[in-house]
Amino acid sequence: MKLDLYYARRFLQWFAVICGVLMTLVILIDLNEQIRRFDAYDVSAGKIVGLTLLNAPAALSEFLPLIMILTTIVLFVGLARSSELVVTRAIGRSGIRALAAPVLVAGLLGLLAVSTLNPIVAATTNLSKSLADTYRTGGPSALSLSGEGLWLRQGGANGQSVIHASSYGGGRDDIVLYDVTILAYAPSGGPIRQIIAETARLDGDEWLLHKAKAWHMTAGLNPERSAATHDTLRIPTSLTQDRIRDTLGSADGISVYDLPTTIRDLAEAGFATKRYQVWYQVELARPLFLIAMVLVGAAFTMRHTRFGGTGLAVLTAVLLGFGLYFIRNFAQILGENGQIPVALAAWAPPVASILLTMGLLLHAEDG
Repeated sequence: MKLDLYYARRFLQWFAVICGVLMTLVILIDLNEQIRRFDAYDVSAGKIVGLTLLNAPAALSEFLPLIMILTTIVLFVGLARSSELVVTRAIGRSGIRALAAPVLVAGLLGLLAVSTLNPIVAATTNLSKSLADTYRTGGPSALSLSGEGLWLRQGGANGQSVIHASSYGGGRDDIVLYDVTILAYAPSGGPIRQIIAETARLDGDEWLLHKAKAWHMTAGLNPERSAATHDTLRIPTSLTQDRIRDTLGSADGISVYDLPTTIRDLAEAGFATKRYQVWYQVELARPLFLIAMVLVGAAFTMRHTRFGGTGLAVLTAVLLGFGLYFIRNFAQILGENGQIPVALAAWAPPVASILLTMGLLLHAEDG
């Protein structure tokens, strides 16, 4: 028991060190990117630093597999060089038994990543996007899908606009909203115009509305008297096709606790939910994938350093870890496109990784 606690403490110590070093580098790189992005805007250094720190939880969540495999490599290379693994085997414990504590810690960290880090990432990602839009256009832009349809909010110097559409479509380079209602607000906050249209197509920095009717809302006047119909009507927008597609296709801003409700509401409204289903299952499978990263790092670094080839073993472990990470992402894409079942896309890569590395460990330990 004391030996397991010792291994667990060493693993956590190296995890904290590597996490701190890597996140410092990521924050510095992102800070430079934020400075470049807002160079043309009047944004203070404090606000840029704030945006960078808000992006840090998402970066930590993304780099967790890499941090886990590097932690394992550093731990077991250090134990091998100090002959502690030799002593462990000499007292009757196999190398696989010595992995129990790191694997348990990795599983617990995975559970914390799903239960705690994921909601933090969702909240900070949404806040970061809102602040970035505010700094660029003077008002936040927001997109959300619900059982009532697609909701968008765009901001600008002339005020805010809320857009509702019953559905959306279009090709890779084209976004079309159907059964559109737009309510524009003045900078002071009061509504000034309402527009309904059959379709709205994003054309550059404008919405191109077809068969639209607009009402101007002025105090003391009947809106219907000033109403006007248009075969086509253009209104400016701060939204872009990339931003809309990234938001519609990403679950980064949705907590894992809210995903089941979101999936149910979207299904009831007739929207595609495959991407969100796969994302939800991938998040639930994260603890297993982090355990697989520990086993990958241990499979190549648990032998004694006197046998040589430590550098090659470390390189092989890192490359195999990247390979498994790529396979997981590839399976996720296949699941999102409906080419393989959702459960297979999410759970097969971590389970297969664990079985593969356990085979390597059993071969190394028992021949």
